Amino acid sequence: MNVLVYSGKGTTAESVKHCLESLRLHLSPSYAVVAVNESAILNDPWMSKTSMLVIPGGADLPLCRLFDGEGNKKIKQFVRKGGRYIGFCSGGYYASDRCEFETGTDMEVSGPRELSFFPGMAKGCAFKGFSYESHEGSKCVWLEDFNGKKIPNYYNGGGVFIDAEKYANTEVLARYTNKTELETDDRAAVILCTVGKGLALLTGTHPEFTTSLMRPSADEYAFYDAYNELNVPENERNRKLFLRDCLKKLGLKVNEDVDVCIPQLTPVYLSSLKPETICKLKMDLQEMYVPGTTRYEDCNDTFEFHDEKENDHDYFISDTVVETPASDLDSVVKHVKIIQSLDSLPSHKLTPYFNMSSYFKQLSTLWEKSGSSQIGSIGSTFGYSEVITSTNTLLDKNPGWLQQLPHGFTLTATTQVSGRGRGGNVWVNPKGVMATSVLFKVPVGGPQPTSIVTLQYLCGLALVESIFNYGSLEAGQGIGYEDMPIKLKWPNDIYSMKPEFFNSLDKDSIKAVGTVEADEQTYAKISGALINSQFLDGVFHLVWGVGVNVSNTAPTTSLNLVLEKLNVLRAAKGLPELPPYQHEILLAKMLHTVEQFYSVFQKSGIKPFLPLYYKRWFHSDQTVAVDAGGNGAVRRCKIKGITPDYGLLIVEDLENHQILELQPDGNSFDIFKGLIYKKS
Repeated sequence: MNVLVYSGKGTTAESVKHCLESLRLHLSPSYAVVAVNESAILNDPWMSKTSMLVIPGGADLPLCRLFDGEGNKKIKQFVRKGGRYIGFCSGGYYASDRCEFETGTDMEVSGPRELSFFPGMAKGCAFKGFSYESHEGSKCVWLEDFNGKKIPNYYNGGGVFIDAEKYANTEVLARYTNKTELETDDRAAVILCTVGKGLALLTGTHPEFTTSLMRPSADEYAFYDAYNELNVPENERNRKLFLRDCLKKLGLKVNEDVDVCIPQLTPVYLSSLKPETICKLKMDLQEMYVPGTTRYEDCNDTFEFHDEKENDHDYFISDTVVETPASDLDSVVKHVKIIQSLDSLPSHKLTPYFNMSSYFKQLSTLWEKSGSSQIGSIGSTFGYSEVITSTNTLLDKNPGWLQQLPHGFTLTATTQVSGRGRGGNVWVNPKGVMATSVLFKVPVGGPQPTSIVTLQYLCGLALVESIFNYGSLEAGQGIGYEDMPIKLKWPNDIYSMKPEFFNSLDKDSIKAVGTVEADEQTYAKISGALINSQFLDGVFHLVWGVGVNVSNTAPTTSLNLVLEKLNVLRAAKGLPELPPYQHEILLAKMLHTVEQFYSVFQKSGIKPFLPLYYKRWFHSDQTVAVDAGGNGAVRRCKIKGITPDYGLLIVEDLENHQILELQPDGNSFDIFKGLIYKKS
């Protein structure tokens, strides 16, 4: 499920940054904490996929201008039906029944507010000195929480919730320990409101502000003093504990370890089954170095290249003693160790979560068993990092480095701290997710651009076949894994039946149901993918990024959790237990399958694969709602297939039997919500 942090008008970049950092630390991997703008809140079908909406600090009048009316109606409905809401500072003013801010001054903002999660008034500033877009009013304030503990919080312009104790739906979670500078004895600083089946947490302070992101300059006296008081280790830890306890009060699943931090980046180890390829790559990269260095600066990242004989401790460990916030990791130098001899691959001690030797051995064996006289390109030149920003970012956002990499280059990681998804979503993925990006270089004169669009279908299908054929070195012989209840969701996501619904090996029991909407009650997403493309020097550079839940336990389910249930069903039939999926083996099988499929795809496009694609997907004869031109009108249509050129969804209108070709509306929450037709 998603936790959405609003990042549009009415928020400050600083507040959004602290929200994302702190919430990801406390809520990953159980939730994907993503930033969204006003368009997403107003237009996308976010409610069914979201656990909590967060409004960071800034100013609440722009929020009123944007969301009064339909926007607030959606937010209220979301919370009343069981959703969660946090309003930090101005987000707290905004969610109260009335806001009174700096009355009688040129900054006055007064009036009723539509959300009214808190039935009373939020009045501020609690402490004087606030100035928009500055830290002049900054201070460290002390709160007494619901356990009687004294907690430091960053403060800059927040309010007091008047008469909070008098409202039946409101619990005071923290009070200012000092009397405020308002004409009131009220001191409620953080409150929790019951709203229908949901909950809203409103704050006058900033418990989400972490000192790791504060950058006070010497002339920002108030901010500097606040930072110094908050940055005492015990104070920072108590702040984290308070924020964690507030999230628990909201009923969210949190990391119990408040000392958890965003893991620091580790080196990328680069090698190849083809000695001539890695040798050429090394020489090509050397021509790009900054003179007198082994460093290359690209558009998004700076790379430092190292020889296989260098000791990692000599160049890497010393650079990462100081913890770097996730939001600053793009600026950190990315160390790449080029390993020309497979005998020099990193030991298990250096890469405990991925064995590069096992991966290369498995890939070599697959090619040997296939009877091919040579090893394919896809996956043969390979990079691995235990902790990386994003495999897709490192390739797609650095065009200079991208052009030097060979066709089929593959980059995988154990943990991504800035994983990328459809619509720009960013998250920290946990250990157990196979996060991988593959580079396809397609020169002009190769597959037509219309065929290139359908590459994502081919790759998704190859992944599904690899899951089914795991355990065998020959295609079509999964030796039990073919009973995994896996389905493709258009265009290329992969879903598995949830273990609690997987109760039989009978194929009829795992058929998809009649509507797209009903599928998500019994199935959980285990893999998502996206393709980014660039046209550089006459060549299409396509980066397919895929994440597969192999062994993680959250945020949804994983292959190995489903496999555990499959083994229970097999045991009941006297069948042997199947070994769990391993990252190295599954990745090698997937890349080998992609290579075999791609050799056909280059000549014939996706058309030869459509019968198998339809066998593996949910959607044959399912019904879906299609936007009929606005005003909420929809056409009920039956899914018939996809077009072989652009992969559009072919449907038949159930009322007039008209054939339509559909494309998504571009939203990032549900590809099937708001489908629009391209032509009839």
